[in-house]
Amino acid sequence: MLLVLLPLSGCVPGQYADVPAVTRATAAEIVGTWRCVDGTEVTMRADGTAAVKQLDGQEFDFDSQWRMSGTGTWELTDRPMGWSDGQHVPLSVTRRTSSAWREPADAADEVAVDGNSGEPAPDSYTWTLELERREKALALNYSDPDNHNAYYLEKAR
Repeated sequence: MLLVLLPLSGCVPGQYADVPAVTRATAAEIVGTWRCVDGTEVTMRADGTAAVKQLDGQEFDFDSQWRMSGTGTWELTDRPMGWSDGQHVPLSVTRRTSSAWREPADAADEVAVDGNSGEPAPDSYTWTLELERREKALALNYSDPDNHNAYYLEKAR
């Protein structure tokens, strides 16, 4: 019986949450442009629409090396989802405008990035963004907690 339960214990939502859950964020705090490394930019508008530029896939899709640009929607929700408790922002690209491949972080990485290998980004995609209240501002992130990787987006000033 133990052999059956061990594999099930690896991915438990909230298991890796090491920061306090954000519960009182407002939509006004989410509206704006958020940036990350290598030209990634996510703009969330007050009407619930969004524009994404060069955003990497989430969790296992991050390993696929694709980056997506497109348009879609976002919302601030209290529904249980993601890896932590508290509020989340589901961000959906419903219309992909471009797909690219990112360079591997390690030059020894065997993943080819010539633009013709691997699968392109899907036509539509949804991220579950976690919220983290930092000293000066809110941060958005998504991660693969089993690999301890986090992808942080910070709001442009």
